Amino acid sequence: MSYRKLQRTSSQRRALLRDLTTDLLVNGQIKTTEARAKEVRSTTDKMITLGKRGDLHARRQAASFVRDVVADVNEDGDDIKVTTALQKLFGELAPKYADRNGGYTRILKTMPRRGDGAQMVVLQLVD
Repeated sequence: MSYRKLQRTSSQRRALLRDLTTDLLVNGQIKTTEARAKEVRSTTDKMITLGKRGDLHARRQAASFVRDVVADVNEDGDDIKVTTALQKLFGELAPKYADRNGGYTRILKTMPRRGDGAQMVVLQLVD
């Protein structure tokens, strides 16, 4: 099994990947370093593949990884509808990529970070 350690312990690395993956699913794009983006790309692809499966086991597996954050709040008169990141994954993103076999993200390189010169990228979901 090959992966990047990202200069962190395993628990810190898992927390970082969970946070970045959730942010990508909620916002559609994030700006991060190239090494982090390459790792987040694989976890995001796994989560979208679970969303495409759509059964109860896949939903529970995704729920164990994706953070429970609010993705969207809609007001319709007296009704307020709150959508979580997991609901967005299974309700919006999975049907969007139903006919696509992987490659749900793209990496666009930007300017290096000022200070340490780390290569920065924009990681976004493919439309």
